[in-house]
This record gives sequence, C-alpha cells and structure tokens, in this order.
Amino acid sequence: MSGENIKHHCGVFGIYNHPQAARIAHLGLFALQHRGEEAAGICTSDGSDLHLVKRTGHVGEIFDEAAFAQLPGKHAIGHVRYSTTGSSTITNAQPCKVDYSRGQIAIAHNGNLVNAQILRAELEAYGSIFGSTTDSEIFVHLIAKPSYRSHVEGVVEAAKRVKGAFTLTILTEDQLIGVRDPYGFRPLCLGKLGDGFVLASETCALDLIEAQFIREIEPGEVVVIDRNGVKSHFPYKDAQIPKAQCIFEHVYFARPDSTIFHDNVGFVRERLGRQLAKEHPVEADIVVPVPDSGNFAAMGYSHESRIPLAHGFIRNHYIGRTFISPTEAGRSLKVKIKLNPIRQFVKGQRVIVVDDSIVRGNTAKSRVKLLRAAGAKEVHMRISCPPHISPCFYGIDFPSKKELLAANNSMKEIKQFLNVESLGYLSLKGMLEATMQPATDFCAACFSGCYPTEIYDDVDKFKLENKRKFFDL
Repeated sequence: MSGENIKHHCGVFGIYNHPQAARIAHLGLFALQHRGEEAAGICTSDGSDLHLVKRTGHVGEIFDEAAFAQLPGKHAIGHVRYSTTGSSTITNAQPCKVDYSRGQIAIAHNGNLVNAQILRAELEAYGSIFGSTTDSEIFVHLIAKPSYRSHVEGVVEAAKRVKGAFTLTILTEDQLIGVRDPYGFRPLCLGKLGDGFVLASETCALDLIEAQFIREIEPGEVVVIDRNGVKSHFPYKDAQIPKAQCIFEHVYFARPDSTIFHDNVGFVRERLGRQLAKEHPVEADIVVPVPDSGNFAAMGYSHESRIPLAHGFIRNHYIGRTFISPTEAGRSLKVKIKLNPIRQFVKGQRVIVVDDSIVRGNTAKSRVKLLRAAGAKEVHMRISCPPHISPCFYGIDFPSKKELLAANNSMKEIKQFLNVESLGYLSLKGMLEATMQPATDFCAACFSGCYPTEIYDDVDKFKLENKRKFFDL
C-alpha cells in the first residue's frame, strides 16, 4: 500500500456461551489482526466476575497459557487496536473494564467519536474521572449513569448521546451486546457457534472458528445476546439517518475473504480494478500489484485490459502492515524491507503498478525507484481509489490535509514527484459504482470533503491528551 501513514481503527470480537470462550476470542482476534497491530485484549465473564488481559503487541505475543489461565468463563469480548484517539500505551489498550453500581461491564470500540471532547468535558464537569485518553472510555461513563435501570438501557441511551463512528462489543456478567452506529460506518456481523453466538468486525473471523454466518448487524442496531437468545433494539428508528458505510473498508482495510456491507471484499476490489482499466488504459507489457491489498484490483485491471498479470513484487509477510506502525521511525524501516521486486519479471518491461491508494506518496515513490533499479523500461501508476483530499474523522488516522499529497499538488506535480510515465486514479463515480450499491450508502468524505455528520472535534488523535495537558498547566 502506498498510503504509508494511513492507520486503521480497530477490530472487535465477541463470543457468548462457549466453554473455551477466551481461546475462541483469541482465534477471532488472529483473524482480525490486520485491523490493528498495536495492542490487543480479551475480557471474559464467568457469570459473576469479569476477567481482563490486555497488552501492547500482536495477538500471538500476548496470549499464552498463563494468560488463558486468567481468563475463565463462557463469554468473552476481544479487541485489536491501532490508536486513532489517544497514545499507544497499555492504559489506552482495550477492552475497557469497570465496576459500577449495576455490576461490571467491559467495552471494545471500533471507530471514532466526533463529539468526544464535548462529552468528556461534560462528564468531567459532573465528577467523572477518566483513566485513559481514548474516546472509547466515554461510553463507559455514559452507560454507568445511575438513572438507568439496566446495562441495556444504559447502552441504548449512551448510543443516542455519542456522534460519529462506533461499532462496539460489550460484555456484562451475563450478556454480550453489540452496537453499530446509525450511519453504519464500520462493519459488524452476527454468527452462530454451537449453542452460542458470535459478534465480529468481519466474517473472516467467523470462518476461522467455523461459525455460521447469520447476518450483518444493521446500522443503528443494538443487539443483546443472553440466555434468552438474541434481541434487537433500534434507538434511532425514527431518525431516518442515511447510511454512510466507509468505502475505504472495501478499498483497503477489510480482508478480501470477508463479506462486509453485503458484498465480498475481494469481488469489490476486482471490480475496482476493472473500472480502473476502463478509465485509465495504457499500452504496457505487465500488470504488477502492490501486495497484498493491490492484488485483487490488479487482477481486475489485468482481466479488463488483457495485459498479463505478473507478481513483480514479493512481500515480506513478517513485517506487518506498514501503515499501522505507530511511530514514524518504525514506518520508515518497514517501508524499506516490506517489498522486493523480482528483477527477472520487470527488467525491460513496461509496467503498470496497481496500488490501492496514495496518501503522502513517499512509499509509492520508493516503489517506483525499486522498479526502475530492477530494470523496468516504463512505470505507469494506477490507483484503485480517487485522490485523498481530506482527513477522516471516523476512525481512520489519515494525516492532516496539509500532509495529503493530492490535496496540495496537481496531477502533473504528483506524476513528477513519483517519477512515472503516467498516473491514473479511479474516479469517485467509478469507485462507488463498483460497489453495485447505491452511492448514497457510503461515506467517501476523504475523497470528496463532504462529511455525513457535523464535525465537532479536530482530527488530532491526541486531542484528549492535549486537552488534559492544557488544563494541567
């Protein structure tokens, strides 16, 4: 991926009524590791108490037999994290767990609230004490208000107060709750495993644990799973809020073997590539994908253009996803060692490089340099989404507008910066048509600058920490 400093939000998972709940959650998080490599956590319920293990690092590094021994119970939620609000610290890792007047509750959150600063200031004014600098903890304080009669009432009422993108898995002593914001920014699905139920950000997690896919949780739905089965609440049913599903889930973030927003991700990417070939044809010898997220778009481009597909880059699969690395130094190192060209494929060839996106452009530029060093005769860059011109406020840690390459440069200038013979981005219309769903069902604000919600907060991921430091002066 050339969007070297795009970072995703997170992945969430939940399992209700399984004798090995912690281990099932562990497998689910393995399948969702691509959604966040910074930290991971699992919280279980044994029916009377909640038990939590969370640490920084990858899923496989965190959970061993000693960790599982601390996670008894038949119900669990899990979380993999990249920080889109708050620093990369163990304090900000999730799930968040608290004890309060109605018992215990743990929350795992995927997304980003656009009114986090307003809500936190209000809660602190009434005496709430926060233990982290994430917007996710705001849910805990809203749910814990003493006026609510149950966990579920607290969740429903809290969902009405927050604004922005939020997909949640929530665990109490005897309930698993899933929440999806009324715009449906982030995906969440429901599955069945034996006598229990599963919630997951993507269906690839259901596949790994051999759970049966039931359906997607609807935008604005609060689903409650307990000993009585599955019951849904729709707190926004009278609001008539339009869908705003994140199109970038299809372009890059979700795994191609997942079905989200009622379509297979791999199929959507293949259609993006076909449309890209229609919009930006060029005479060339081979089509080369930037693995892994460019693979399906490149396949589509190759099929439509009838130019052979060649895997001219080999990816080092032990380096992880470059954009998720939380530090600039770490990202720079990963950029250098993540991909290596195969000289025998590209030498003397006119190469079409298909990638999913360009953000700052430094990684894309380095890929072109590698291809030229390997002997490529020509390099033509094709991108399976439109130019990024605006930041995201809904859980993708895009750079600020001043750092976005396409927001500050013309196509001619970008072409010169990348040092390519030609450059072609997929049009906004073409991208949305490739979903084969109504264009109005998707949020494409990072490409259009048109946001589906009012924006109350700034785009800085450290906004809550900066606020605290200001008042500490």
